Amino acid sequence: MENLDELVDTLIFYVTTYGLNVVGAIAILIVGLIIAGWAARAVDRGLARSSRVDDTLRGFFSSFAKYFIIVFTVLAVLAQFGVQTASLIAVFGAAGLAIGLALQGTLSNLAAGVMLLLFRPFKIGDYIEAAGLSGTVKSITLFVTEMATPDNVQVVVPNGELWGASIHNYSFHDTRRVDLTLGIGYEANIADAKAAILDEVGKDARAHADPAPMVAVLGLGESSVDLVVRVWCAAGDYWSLKFDLTEALKNRLDREGISIPFPQRTVHMIGNVPGVASTPT
Repeated sequence: MENLDELVDTLIFYVTTYGLNVVGAIAILIVGLIIAGWAARAVDRGLARSSRVDDTLRGFFSSFAKYFIIVFTVLAVLAQFGVQTASLIAVFGAAGLAIGLALQGTLSNLAAGVMLLLFRPFKIGDYIEAAGLSGTVKSITLFVTEMATPDNVQVVVPNGELWGASIHNYSFHDTRRVDLTLGIGYEANIADAKAAILDEVGKDARAHADPAPMVAVLGLGESSVDLVVRVWCAAGDYWSLKFDLTEALKNRLDREGISIPFPQRTVHMIGNVPGVASTPT
């Protein structure tokens, strides 16, 4: 019976001593979890109103807000039982610093991924050139970006490399300009060549009338007069128009009798070279 009385006394002691702390800890935990869930939904709804914020980024920030509040809730619960949270925070801070140093490359990619998803210098489906690589963007995550090269080879690039490099987005604008350089002989009439080129360009429906196509003398080469042809088109028609126009203009100049010269050299032999017959020039 004495053992039972001691057990009851011990139970009453712990209930009276820690009962309120337990109730308070449970209350803090419940309220903290409710606030964490509310904060995650609020962040998600707030970011959903912006068209510039990617779905991946919305999930990241909403989860971050939720677990940030949960961590402080757990610290508050431990404080209810007299645990020195200041020392725990110092331990967690030191551990976080050590982990950060060990994963600094990964964390830099994470930070770059957040910036890419936030500022969106390119999107899925764009053809870009960056960090010495070029291809069509297939996916963007918090750590890496996946691209496919023109010959359909998968390239996975860490986001840190993309964010730290100049990005050329060839799909950003709806239109692009096709530049072609053609050489004609010095004996050819430049005005006739320009008229023939503009006429041939005008036959292609992909070439935009505004801005109008133009032909100008780019320079006087060693064996040709170099003409530059500039034509605007839809971004999706760039390569097909460039290839087709190159062939069409070559054929048109042939029909007009306008030659496209190739580099030539005139060699003058001066004096007699042993073993080589001298030929007058």
